[in-house]
Amino acid sequence: MTQPPAAMVVPRFLVKQRITVMVNRYEVLAANPDGSEGPLLALAEQKRLKLKEEVVFYADADKRRKVFSFKARQRLDVAAQHDVFDEYGVAIGAFSKRFGASLLRSTWELAAPGLQALGRERRPVIAVLRRVWGWIPYLGNVWVPFVFHFDFVDTATGAPVMTSERRKAVRDRYEVTVQDPRLDFRVAAAMAVALDALQSR
Repeated sequence: MTQPPAAMVVPRFLVKQRITVMVNRYEVLAANPDGSEGPLLALAEQKRLKLKEEVVFYADADKRRKVFSFKARQRLDVAAQHDVFDEYGVAIGAFSKRFGASLLRSTWELAAPGLQALGRERRPVIAVLRRVWGWIPYLGNVWVPFVFHFDFVDTATGAPVMTSERRKAVRDRYEVTVQDPRLDFRVAAAMAVALDALQSR
């Protein structure tokens, strides 16, 4: 039986990061046909210094309405399972980092109703270079805008599910394409933000 499309499907959107003193902020924006920025779809906030990682997405900049979120099951665990919840606290998806595989090339597992996907950095050479740069004394503290992309594929069929492509900018900016209609926008947006917010963990 074919899994029906998810409740909320957005085939293409953008993610922009904004850093403040105590909070990392992410704007999730619709993508216009020409690739320019469209309306705000959600505003995410990641509070620092929390024992359990949690990112909350709001409907707009006023932050009066929480529309979805993701939260780690374990404390301070690089391979922690993260659950994605809708605005009512119902789980709608999950993701986790494969720690062993990520030592050389970041690898993530993503799950949604009727869907299991695996995501990896597209370019193994860039993945290794990013790690080597961080290990070299002094150079590891020098900011270098490595451009890296992630491709998620269905673990059963190998068909593309989602891609996240980082663009050169002073602040991180990503273009996200969702090829599989079974992947709910809220789960896709949570995964896209996590690729930045949790990437160094």
